[in-house]
Amino acid sequence: MRTNKQYGTVYFILSALLVLLFIVSICYGAVEISISEITSAFGNVFSGNKGLTLNERILLQIRLPRACLCIFAGSSLAVGGVLMQALFRNPIVEPGLIGTSSGAAFGAALYFVLGSTLKLNAEWGLPFAAFGGGALSTVIVFLLAERKETGRSSVIALLLTGIAINALFLSCVGFLAYIARDPQARSITFWSMGSLAGASWYSVIVVGSVSIFCLLCALRNSKQLNTLVMGEEEARLMGVDVRKLKLTILFINVLMIAICTAFVGVISFVGLVVPHLLRMWKGSDNRYLIIGGALMGAALVSMADVIARVVLRPAELPIGIVTSLVGVPVFIYLLRTKKYYF
Repeated sequence: MRTNKQYGTVYFILSALLVLLFIVSICYGAVEISISEITSAFGNVFSGNKGLTLNERILLQIRLPRACLCIFAGSSLAVGGVLMQALFRNPIVEPGLIGTSSGAAFGAALYFVLGSTLKLNAEWGLPFAAFGGGALSTVIVFLLAERKETGRSSVIALLLTGIAINALFLSCVGFLAYIARDPQARSITFWSMGSLAGASWYSVIVVGSVSIFCLLCALRNSKQLNTLVMGEEEARLMGVDVRKLKLTILFINVLMIAICTAFVGVISFVGLVVPHLLRMWKGSDNRYLIIGGALMGAALVSMADVIARVVLRPAELPIGIVTSLVGVPVFIYLLRTKKYYF
């Protein structure tokens, strides 16, 4: 097993790429902002000057929180993919496969249809509904997959139950979109394709706090995940409490993915492709995959967001379309060449 020092080059390259993409992200969009305007904006903030120009306000109130949200959302999605692939010992598992994303989509759709009627506050109503839906669907999957005679849930049972629950909740989302009025149906459609247009410092604080907390928890359990690769029985013989580990990893995944999805919508393929690329690059140690996944996922979502804002400006593409256009060819290539490692 490699030590973290041997991954230093990988971390440095990914960090440098992320910094570069962060700068590009705050500079380009419907309105271009120069480096001099960026330095001027920060200078005015630190000096207490409130006479900001329009571009400086766009930078501080729109671009900067959006770029930060890209980093935390991408990290959450990629780390969720690493955890789920390690837990299921399957390289084609993504974070939402156990129902988290579809449940969050159902909760959001329910909010769009009933939110105005119940007079719920949009700032906390939508995230709460999406998180509640994601948590509910995952709990249902886990309860249905658990065997009464042993009190355990097998990986295959979780996987198959997750596929069924995903289909159920996506059908519910389709039904809500069908009965909704045009503005509501349009909101459901755009949210289900992912968007960072609603980024704010509030969303950055919430998603960022959850992302960092879950990343630390994932790193704490990374050694046990490495032993789980050999099989559940072997892991038990080595002293790993497999049931507790499953519950812990599922909780981390639900917390990360549901909160992330609540604020940015459904963004696909990040959690599926990033772990593959990292394994091809440097190996399968989960300690490396978690840190590398956080960096590469953040870079990938940042790049996709820049493309989504620039390609049709001043209009904007849903980011889920961009990640799918990038992710599908990469994933097909990996399958065709059988370059998926575990």
